[in-house]
Amino acid sequence: MAGSAAMERKIINVTGKRQITIPQKFYNILGMGKEVECELTDNAIILRPFRNDGGFATEILKDLVAQGYSGNELVTEFEKQQKNIARAISDVSAEADDIAYGRKKGVGINDVFGEE
Repeated sequence: MAGSAAMERKIINVTGKRQITIPQKFYNILGMGKEVECELTDNAIILRPFRNDGGFATEILKDLVAQGYSGNELVTEFEKQQKNIARAISDVSAEADDIAYGRKKGVGINDVFGEE
């Protein structure tokens, strides 16, 4: 993950049905939901939060079509916008890591909405 500091390690059990429980701390830090992407690489299994960006892609396309893009120009602009979203998600993820590991102070509800 971009911006990650020291690696944390935890030994977890595998049930008879080949199931595991992801430690709560890891689950929260990674912002996991109901689905996890599983990748087999070399001699390791990598689990990461599943991010279905299909919604973003559809919204980007709708917006670009509304702006009058079409053909190759639409494809070029779409690719540019997708890179911007990937960069923004990476930045947000890195900032979340910084807050989770205490390298940066987070904001509270009063910071966002003010005092009542």
